[in-house]
Amino acid sequence: MPANLPPQYFEAEQKYREAKTLQDKMRALKEMYAIMPKHKGTDKLQADVKRRISRLREEMEQTKKSGRRHSDYVKKEGAGQVVLIGPPNSGKSSIIAALTHATPETGPYPFTTKKPMPAMMPYEDIQIQLVDMPPITETYYEGWFSNVLRECDLVMLVVGLDDLDPDGAVKAVLAHLERSGIELAAKASAGEEAPDYKTIKKQCLLVLNKTDLGGAKIATGLLKPVIGDIPVLEISCTSGSGIEDLRRILYETLSIARVYTKAPGKKPDMSKPFVVKKGTTVLEIAGIVHKDFKQNLKFARVWGHAKYDGQPVEKGYVLEDGDVIELHT
Repeated sequence: MPANLPPQYFEAEQKYREAKTLQDKMRALKEMYAIMPKHKGTDKLQADVKRRISRLREEMEQTKKSGRRHSDYVKKEGAGQVVLIGPPNSGKSSIIAALTHATPETGPYPFTTKKPMPAMMPYEDIQIQLVDMPPITETYYEGWFSNVLRECDLVMLVVGLDDLDPDGAVKAVLAHLERSGIELAAKASAGEEAPDYKTIKKQCLLVLNKTDLGGAKIATGLLKPVIGDIPVLEISCTSGSGIEDLRRILYETLSIARVYTKAPGKKPDMSKPFVVKKGTTVLEIAGIVHKDFKQNLKFARVWGHAKYDGQPVEKGYVLEDGDVIELHT
């Protein structure tokens, strides 16, 4: 049975995505639940919204008990948000410094990062947001970490090769996430739930840092039984090895595409692409360009991955990275 959700539900859902405080998120979730039709077709959606309300209520209670105002919200910017987590001294801040123009505090002592630190990583003609998080240990994990991780597009788990117990350190990180209802996976779509419907999956990339110290093969052997099929990339911020590969892999792992537009008879605007999820159709991007275009779209012409430049395509045509589109209404 289809859900048949009314437009007001999607408006409330948009409010939830844009909410900057726990209170605003709670109001939006309650509005979503109130608007949602209650029938068999929405059973799973009802359970999901109720689960999110319950988790948010617990997080608000933890925040209240600790006396912390939730000022650790990180507004998403750029083409995607990548959150860096890991044990102390893994080199997360050094990675941020190598990939962006930011100058985070770095040092050979633990806990130099005390709050989420966003920075923008340039990739060709777009920017990707990286967020450096405080380190996670067996005894240190704050409740607000989970809120940041649930909202991000990709998790980068960083381990330094000078860690004498890399598998133990990663197990401690994963244990905290498991208790918070977060599962790191090699592949995960936005908001994807695990089979138990109580855990959200987040796509992850494991980065082995400090390969100039040696021992990468041994560390990978220790970590593979812990992380499963999560991909591993070896880098060194000291030598620069793997840094540019990491930049490219982050872009590819985000599964996004850049689409450029042109008006009939004019050159395309290549200065500011529309960044969309892979699989986006002509009709969907028409609505992104302008809400009236989606309703009045007749057809489009595409340059790039079409069989020939300027090929007329249907509304359901799937756009590829680098395509130029001309909309006809």
